[in-house]
Amino acid sequence: MNVTVLGIGLMGLPMGKRLREAGFAVTAWNRTQEKALRLASHGARVAHTAAQAVREADVVITMLDNGDVVESVLFGQGVAQVLKPGTLVIDMSSIKPAQARHHAKRLADYHVAHLDAPVSGGTVGAEAGTLAIMAGGDAADFERALPVFAPLGRATHVGPHGAGQLAKLANQMIVGITIGAVSEALLLAARGGADMAKVREAIRGGFAESRVLEVHGQRMVERDFAKRAALTVQLKDMRNALDTAGELDFQAPITQLFEDLYASAAEHGYAELDHSALFRELARRNGMP
Repeated sequence: MNVTVLGIGLMGLPMGKRLREAGFAVTAWNRTQEKALRLASHGARVAHTAAQAVREADVVITMLDNGDVVESVLFGQGVAQVLKPGTLVIDMSSIKPAQARHHAKRLADYHVAHLDAPVSGGTVGAEAGTLAIMAGGDAADFERALPVFAPLGRATHVGPHGAGQLAKLANQMIVGITIGAVSEALLLAARGGADMAKVREAIRGGFAESRVLEVHGQRMVERDFAKRAALTVQLKDMRNALDTAGELDFQAPITQLFEDLYASAAEHGYAELDHSALFRELARRNGMP
């Protein structure tokens, strides 16, 4: 099976490596070709253009910044026009559900199948092959995709086109809000004179336990905010959630509050750090180093 990966960034690179290790023939493309060349040493073919990359593909995976970029690559750079009929496009980017539905409809005009299958787990999950994959689209296409998903993580079919992106928005709402809760709680403990690391240790295993407390809480203790999942991406996802809530006439006041907090963090110089750097914004507001 020939698999093309469009977008060789923080997530696309380890995903491409795992596909090669699983025996797939992989073709890579990235707007900045130097990033795609990192997969060449793992046996991937590197294409100069997105259209060249997909000509012989059976499956195309997109892992791009946002829905507008996905649309530009698929329909503005000649990709859709050169895909073989029956090709399966799996968009693993995080975009708006409405955009995913629109892309699926347009690709169907070219007799090309589509799944929206965003992921959760960050670069750690991508490297380990433990990503949570949330797929929307036809059940038959999901079954076709299972061999490709297998080396990447655990895939769940959650509904029709756009449902995968809805699941990802739900995930990102929970992650983004929980990062804020853990940050604020640990900072409060520190302000009162408690050992923040020991507080985190004490509450682990109780009802406050979470993957965020485990992983991001440790980053907060160590003040390690090197980018694994960018704060700007978290902000984008919160905004996508609010846009989708508006389309559905749904009130999301908690998400709105955290969109404001992440936006403030970006404005104060934390945009290119990990999303756990919301901790730094809350520390800044409290005059804490």
